[in-house]
Amino acid sequence: VQLQASGGGLVQAGGSLRLSCAASRSIRSVNFMGWYRQAPGKQRELIARISLGGNTNYADSVKGRFTIARDNDKNMVYLQMNSLKPEDTAVYYCNWHHVAFDYWGQGTQVTVSS
Repeated sequence: VQLQASGGGLVQAGGSLRLSCAASRSIRSVNFMGWYRQAPGKQRELIARISLGGNTNYADSVKGRFTIARDNDKNMVYLQMNSLKPEDTAVYYCNWHHVAFDYWGQGTQVTVSS
């Protein structure tokens, strides 16, 4: 499985970005699709995930600002990020989690300037 993340970039605080993740295989039956991020010197953290049934979970730090969505017909996962803050600066990774398998995208850099 290959995951191609895109949509990162440089944005001012308060701005918005939309990340996209294209999967090389069908995500229709994948238990969880998610987005993680890793800031310099910090561990990778789960920020949003969406289940097969469409249930969503968010890290407290992004709740109310970020929205995850999946399009099973297009094999795509999205992360809409609003009201961005400098502390959101990180490399964002798409994740595929099904049973005991995890696949990762290459990451896309998001930089939020103050």
